[in-house]
Amino acid sequence: MIYTVDEAHAGLRADVFAAEVTGLSRSAAARLMEEGHVLLNGKPVTKNVKLCEGDQLSATLPEPEPTEALPENIPLDIVYEDEDIIVVNKPVGMVVHPAAGNPNGTLVNALLYHCGDSLSGIGGVIRPGIVHRIDKDTSGLLVVAKNDAAHLSLSEQLKTHTVSRVYDAIALGNLKNDCGTVDAPIGRHPTDRKKMAVLRGEGVHAREAVTHYSVIERFGKMTHIRCELETGRTHQIRVHMASLGHPLLGDGVYGGGNTRFEADHKALITGQCLHAGKLRLIHPRTGEAMCFEAPMPEEMAKLLDILRRQAQ
Repeated sequence: MIYTVDEAHAGLRADVFAAEVTGLSRSAAARLMEEGHVLLNGKPVTKNVKLCEGDQLSATLPEPEPTEALPENIPLDIVYEDEDIIVVNKPVGMVVHPAAGNPNGTLVNALLYHCGDSLSGIGGVIRPGIVHRIDKDTSGLLVVAKNDAAHLSLSEQLKTHTVSRVYDAIALGNLKNDCGTVDAPIGRHPTDRKKMAVLRGEGVHAREAVTHYSVIERFGKMTHIRCELETGRTHQIRVHMASLGHPLLGDGVYGGGNTRFEADHKALITGQCLHAGKLRLIHPRTGEAMCFEAPMPEEMAKLLDILRRQAQ
């Protein structure tokens, strides 16, 4: 595959760009470079090289390695499945793929049991089939690729914003506007590497991030909102809403935790109140436009009912 660097991506490091266009993790992209599978303008490239507009990056993806994650018989809420893709409704509390501190019990472990060898290998030994992710305490829809062709197609759709992801959330406070757009670049927090932040200015490494939001219901002290991602950065909705002064209920990382309401309803709140309820995509084989929906978790629906009663 050959990828041409456009104006928007000029200045990125080679490993960052390679990870974005291939759907690999940055470390996996860097390993491909070390092994000579990635060329810049026909010559070997190292991960730290800054790219220029018009540069051509070619990547040869190796045969998938045997998976290191183990199959586990974990129930899946399957919304749709065929020979190319599987769409699942991930519950709150489930991590998408194995990582430090979460070696098992993940969505990948469940998918390996359900799908066997029928998962794309592009994501590597720990993330077979995974094209995009949602946080552990976010529920909702994910599409998983069952072969490499589907993976590449879905990755390109994510890159060109032809995949639509719509979320329901409960934000603290009463939003000023009924709808709006947050267009603010997001990067790793400068002092807390576990967090993301809106970053601006010279010398910072941040990527374009755009979130469209609309108010569904107002409760005075909180607001039910719907957010549609134009980009898909880590913690994007959580960071963008916090940047407006309206962090999500239950999100202790970005300022939405430790409220009196949370203390009163602790059994219903296990993290940020965020649900990926709608997913639209183009089927990678048929070209058919597809739309999937998943109802919000019972706990989140109950919280909204409580807020309605309190607002009366």
